[in-house]
Amino acid sequence: MSALLSRRTDHVLVLTLNLPAKRNPITDPALIDALEAALKDADQNAEVRAIILTGEGSAFSSGGDLDQMALGRGLRDALPVKTRENYRNGIQRLPLIFDALEVPVIAAVNGPAIGAGCDLACMCDIRIAADTARFAESFVRVGLIPGDGGAWLLPRIVGFAKASEMALTGAMIDAKDALTWGLVTEVVPGQDLMRAAMAKASQIAANPPYAVRMTKRLLRQAQTISLSASLEMAAAMQAAVHATRDHDEALSATKEKRTAIFDGT
Repeated sequence: MSALLSRRTDHVLVLTLNLPAKRNPITDPALIDALEAALKDADQNAEVRAIILTGEGSAFSSGGDLDQMALGRGLRDALPVKTRENYRNGIQRLPLIFDALEVPVIAAVNGPAIGAGCDLACMCDIRIAADTARFAESFVRVGLIPGDGGAWLLPRIVGFAKASEMALTGAMIDAKDALTWGLVTEVVPGQDLMRAAMAKASQIAANPPYAVRMTKRLLRQAQTISLSASLEMAAAMQAAVHATRDHDEALSATKEKRTAIFDGT
């Protein structure tokens, strides 16, 4: 059985975490390898203009596999420096690949997103939740810290105070609170989740792909660089998209009051 399912509809790629019996633990090496490979392939494919990430079964992702947390199993080695290497060569590859992606990613959170599963959702650009979804930055509950980038990701989404509340208490929040806190942008009935995620992805995919990718890159970089550096980057990217056919098509379609058709050139 494949740890990750993949299907494409037009310009939208749907990736599904597929270890439902274990509630899709994201620390599983096979799942990390498959997800990293799929994301890299998608980023290099001009036909992919948006990605949806969701989970098979009742959970989005349970985070770490508790059965693999014993000494000598999973990421934990008897030698601490080996444990450090296991994190760097394992779960920590994911926030780096998500940060490097130019294709927008929508998390369709179909159920509980716990610990590293919550952080996985935070790695995505947009989060839409089923009304049954739950979120917890629960590392402290098992005597751990967010080892996969959660301490960097979560405050940038919900703010320092709310991130501190989630991380220091480990408490679960429901989809309604996640919406209020800005952790997700939309909550829908479970049966409507993929329809809502596909509608959002299709809305993104309908735009000129170079402009979309560069806009995402600007948004990501703006979190860590100065205003002047961001403006310099924007000027260079603007020069590039001004030269695309899609830009000319957008102008023509607006003037002619018709729907633009973008081919990624």
